[in-house]
Amino acid sequence: MLANQVLGGSSVIQGTRPVPQLGRLISKRIDTHIKNPPRCRAAVPAYKQQSAKASYPSAGLGAFQPSVRAAKRKVATHATKPVQAASVSPAPKAKSSLTPVLVAVAVASLGALLFGLHVAIVNGLQDAVSAELGFAGNTGLRGAMVSMVLAGATIGSTSGSGLADGLGRRKSFLLSVIPLILGSVLCATAGSATALLAGRFLCGMGIGLTSAVTPVYISEVAPTHLRGTLGSVNQLVICFGILAALVCNIVLPATQWRTIFGLTIIPPVLLFIGMLGQPESPRWLVQKGRRNDAEESARRLWGTEGAAQLGETSTSGSQGAEVKQSTMQLLGVRGVQIGIALFVLQQFAGINAVMYFSTQVFSEAGIQNAATASAAIGLVNVVGTIIAGSMIEKAGRVQLLTVSFTGMCISMFAMVAGRSLPQLASSAGTIAFAGTVAYVLSFALGAGPVPGLLVPEINTEQMRGRAMSLAMTAHWVCNFAVGQFFDYARVQWGAAGIFAFFGAMCAVAVVFIKSSVPETKGRSLEEVQAMLS
Repeated sequence: MLANQVLGGSSVIQGTRPVPQLGRLISKRIDTHIKNPPRCRAAVPAYKQQSAKASYPSAGLGAFQPSVRAAKRKVATHATKPVQAASVSPAPKAKSSLTPVLVAVAVASLGALLFGLHVAIVNGLQDAVSAELGFAGNTGLRGAMVSMVLAGATIGSTSGSGLADGLGRRKSFLLSVIPLILGSVLCATAGSATALLAGRFLCGMGIGLTSAVTPVYISEVAPTHLRGTLGSVNQLVICFGILAALVCNIVLPATQWRTIFGLTIIPPVLLFIGMLGQPESPRWLVQKGRRNDAEESARRLWGTEGAAQLGETSTSGSQGAEVKQSTMQLLGVRGVQIGIALFVLQQFAGINAVMYFSTQVFSEAGIQNAATASAAIGLVNVVGTIIAGSMIEKAGRVQLLTVSFTGMCISMFAMVAGRSLPQLASSAGTIAFAGTVAYVLSFALGAGPVPGLLVPEINTEQMRGRAMSLAMTAHWVCNFAVGQFFDYARVQWGAAGIFAFFGAMCAVAVVFIKSSVPETKGRSLEEVQAMLS
């Protein structure tokens, strides 16, 4: 069959086979569309579509319609790609800076520094202070130099729960400065044992309050992926405080004890000034129903998208704030029980007995420069805590606690052997020092930093401050008991008997941790609560 049609007056189609001129024309049109595509599919001119329909009757275009349709599809694809890309391409997110969080943690950690300073400052000063103030032969007053700060800390920690949950974390820090400064001034200017003990008691109240607030504040301002590492900063700075106190006992003679106590005025002044510029905990603000303030605080800490991180806590926090539990009810909460148990076991494992009386113990073991040896122990404590901070998000809380108490147990019984076995009598000093180093290093890897980090993690927002306060109250009561009675027990039963008791408590701690303590590594505070509930 033959069919003759004229297109543009020059091209002829015979049957279904085009002449060369028609092929060139179609190719030219396709190339034009590809090289200069319209902006969208609808932009192809209508007159060209009509012209093509008129020029290509259905009988003669059977071979060309698929090619034309393919070309149109290609043109449409080219035309729409930029539009699609523009519509779905997300804007790049600005990387938030950690600087505000790190500054807040650093300022709050001054409370931990004061903790370490005041519990260890009398380690090498007891003889000089008691001699100048006239109670050199009174073992009760000498023991009170240690225990009064612990008694004050017990009261400060107990009151800290109401202040931290009622007034907020930031205002609690500011209030703690008052007894800390007054107590340091009293100690530095004391003319009698009464004035000295009153100053120690006031300092204890201040560090009791900060010890309850510092770990809570740090856990609430830290991002989830850094909460473990930043939480360990609290214990690290406590260790720095202890080390600073021990170094002072080396650099300055004990007869200048007034100057040493005077230097402890500086950290609370810095804490007050620094905390004036820090934001309140966003999670505490959410708990109090102050959503706008919480979002502003979150943006200051976590960047422009920080407020979005409060979405998960807004409902639970506002609802939980309405429920006020009594102390007895709190003592029935699993998270509170675990926190109290960890701190009781930590103290009866003997760490503060080692820190308070290491100089005396080393002297009895025959070590010549006992004060320097004590400072070396403080340095080991710092190094171990730094190692723990780098491992805590990888190894997890439970594993570090288990390894820590196991090492402490072995170290204590090694020192018992050094004191008890006649075959080791000639090496008693070496065993005492090496055992103490191993003990303190083991403590720093887990038993030191983890309990203070774990308690805020395993308790809800509305009870977090009170839970930490109860745990720290248990800590200070046990700390007081150890500080008050260690000297007496050492005289009655000998150092070996005391070390055996501490080693047994470490073994009990290992069993408790393996059976009762949950792992919180890598979980947000809200996920931990869901797991415990």
